[in-house]
Amino acid sequence: MLINISYNRPALSDKINREVGKPFTLLERVKLKGTGSPKLQITHTSIDIHNLLVLDNNANVCNVEMRNNGIIVMFRSLLETFALIIPYYKLNIYKGRAEEYSIYKDHHFIKVKADKPGIHKYFKKIMDYKSDNAPTQIEDL
Repeated sequence: MLINISYNRPALSDKINREVGKPFTLLERVKLKGTGSPKLQITHTSIDIHNLLVLDNNANVCNVEMRNNGIIVMFRSLLETFALIIPYYKLNIYKGRAEEYSIYKDHHFIKVKADKPGIHKYFKKIMDYKSDNAPTQIEDL
Protein backbone atom coordinates (compact mmCIF):
# COMPACT_ATOMS: atom_id res chain seq x y z
CA MET A 1 0.00 0.00 0.00
CA LEU A 2 1.55 3.28 -1.16
CA ILE A 3 0.01 6.22 0.72
CA ASN A 4 0.53 9.87 1.57
CA ILE A 5 1.22 10.18 5.32
CA SER A 6 1.92 13.92 5.44
CA TYR A 7 -1.16 14.71 7.50
CA ASN A 8 -2.32 13.28 10.81
CA ARG A 9 -5.43 11.25 9.96
CA PRO A 10 -6.52 8.79 12.68
CA ALA A 11 -8.30 6.46 10.23
CA LEU A 12 -5.12 6.15 8.15
CA SER A 13 -2.97 5.56 11.26
CA ASP A 14 -5.34 2.79 12.36
CA LYS A 15 -5.12 1.18 8.91
CA ILE A 16 -1.30 1.26 9.02
CA ASN A 17 -1.28 -0.18 12.57
CA ARG A 18 -3.57 -3.04 11.50
CA GLU A 19 -1.34 -3.79 8.51
CA VAL A 20 2.15 -3.72 10.11
CA GLY A 21 1.54 -3.35 13.85
CA LYS A 22 2.03 -0.48 16.26
CA PRO A 23 5.45 1.17 16.68
CA PHE A 24 7.82 -0.54 19.09
CA THR A 25 7.91 0.73 22.67
CA LEU A 26 11.02 2.48 23.95
CA LEU A 27 12.16 -0.64 25.80
CA GLU A 28 11.71 -2.81 22.68
CA ARG A 29 13.66 -0.29 20.57
CA VAL A 30 16.53 -0.38 23.08
CA LYS A 31 16.55 -4.21 23.09
CA LEU A 32 16.63 -4.26 19.28
CA LYS A 33 19.36 -1.56 19.29
CA GLY A 34 17.22 0.69 17.11
CA THR A 35 14.38 0.09 14.68
CA GLY A 36 15.01 2.81 12.09
CA SER A 37 17.44 2.77 9.21
CA PRO A 38 20.03 5.37 8.33
CA LYS A 39 19.24 7.57 5.31
CA LEU A 40 19.23 5.34 2.22
CA GLN A 41 19.95 6.62 -1.28
CA ILE A 42 17.37 5.37 -3.80
CA THR A 43 18.90 4.04 -7.03
CA HIS A 44 15.86 2.57 -8.85
CA THR A 45 12.12 2.21 -8.21
CA SER A 46 8.89 0.87 -9.66
CA ILE A 47 6.99 3.20 -11.98
CA ASP A 48 4.46 4.40 -9.33
CA ILE A 49 7.18 5.53 -6.96
CA HIS A 50 9.36 6.87 -9.78
CA ASN A 51 6.49 9.12 -10.93
CA LEU A 52 6.36 10.63 -7.43
CA LEU A 53 10.13 11.08 -7.09
CA VAL A 54 10.63 12.89 -10.42
CA LEU A 55 8.28 15.72 -9.38
CA ASP A 56 11.11 17.58 -7.62
CA ASN A 57 14.87 17.99 -7.96
CA ASN A 58 15.79 16.90 -4.43
CA ALA A 59 18.00 13.90 -3.67
CA ASN A 60 16.01 10.67 -3.75
CA VAL A 61 16.43 9.22 -0.26
CA CYS A 62 14.29 7.07 1.99
CA ASN A 63 14.35 5.46 5.41
CA VAL A 64 12.88 2.24 6.74
CA GLU A 65 11.02 1.74 10.02
CA MET A 66 10.59 -1.71 11.52
CA ARG A 67 7.27 -2.64 13.09
CA ASN A 68 6.03 -5.86 14.76
CA ASN A 69 4.37 -7.22 11.62
CA GLY A 70 6.18 -5.42 8.81
CA ILE A 71 8.17 -2.42 7.67
CA ILE A 72 7.38 1.07 6.43
CA VAL A 73 9.57 2.62 3.71
CA MET A 74 9.19 6.42 3.80
CA PHE A 75 10.34 9.00 1.26
CA ARG A 76 9.54 12.62 0.39
CA SER A 77 8.41 14.20 -2.84
CA LEU A 78 7.71 17.91 -3.14
CA LEU A 79 6.46 18.78 0.36
CA GLU A 80 4.67 15.48 0.95
CA THR A 81 5.77 12.33 2.78
CA PHE A 82 4.85 8.99 1.23
CA ALA A 83 5.03 5.53 2.76
CA LEU A 84 5.16 2.06 1.29
CA ILE A 85 3.55 -0.22 3.89
CA ILE A 86 4.89 -3.78 3.65
CA PRO A 87 3.75 -6.60 5.97
CA TYR A 88 6.39 -9.29 6.55
CA TYR A 89 4.44 -11.95 4.65
CA LYS A 90 4.65 -9.80 1.48
CA LEU A 91 8.20 -8.53 2.04
CA ASN A 92 11.05 -9.72 -0.17
CA ILE A 93 14.54 -8.30 0.24
CA TYR A 94 17.29 -9.15 -2.22
CA LYS A 95 20.92 -8.23 -2.01
CA GLY A 96 21.97 -7.44 -5.55
CA ARG A 97 25.43 -6.26 -6.23
CA ALA A 98 27.55 -5.77 -3.10
CA GLU A 99 26.36 -2.17 -2.92
CA GLU A 100 22.58 -2.52 -3.40
CA TYR A 101 19.47 -3.92 -1.69
CA SER A 102 16.07 -4.37 -3.34
CA ILE A 103 12.88 -4.15 -1.27
CA TYR A 104 9.85 -5.71 -2.97
CA LYS A 105 6.12 -5.85 -2.21
CA ASP A 106 3.89 -7.17 -4.99
CA HIS A 107 4.49 -4.82 -7.96
CA HIS A 108 6.20 -2.07 -5.91
CA PHE A 109 9.96 -2.05 -5.40
CA ILE A 110 12.71 0.26 -4.22
CA LYS A 111 16.43 -0.34 -4.74
CA VAL A 112 18.78 1.41 -2.34
CA LYS A 113 22.53 1.89 -2.26
CA ALA A 114 24.30 0.07 0.59
CA ASP A 115 27.61 1.88 0.73
CA LYS A 116 28.00 1.93 4.53
CA PRO A 117 28.49 -1.08 6.86
CA GLY A 118 25.57 -0.03 9.10
CA ILE A 119 23.14 -0.56 6.23
CA HIS A 120 24.15 -4.23 5.85
CA LYS A 121 23.62 -4.77 9.59
CA TYR A 122 20.20 -3.10 9.45
CA PHE A 123 18.91 -5.28 6.60
CA LYS A 124 20.24 -8.38 8.37
CA LYS A 125 18.31 -7.25 11.49
CA ILE A 126 15.10 -6.97 9.43
CA MET A 127 15.52 -10.42 7.90
CA ASP A 128 16.34 -12.00 11.28
CA TYR A 129 13.31 -10.34 12.91
CA LYS A 130 11.10 -11.44 10.01
CA SER A 131 12.22 -15.06 10.27
CA ASP A 132 11.84 -15.15 14.08
CA ASN A 133 8.45 -13.44 14.28
CA ALA A 134 6.63 -14.18 11.03
CA PRO A 135 3.47 -16.32 11.28
CA THR A 136 4.07 -19.95 10.46
CA GLN A 137 0.58 -20.69 9.13
CA ILE A 138 -2.22 -18.79 7.47
CA GLU A 139 -4.33 -19.16 10.63
CA ASP A 140 -1.74 -17.14 12.59
CA LEU A 141 -2.53 -14.06 10.49
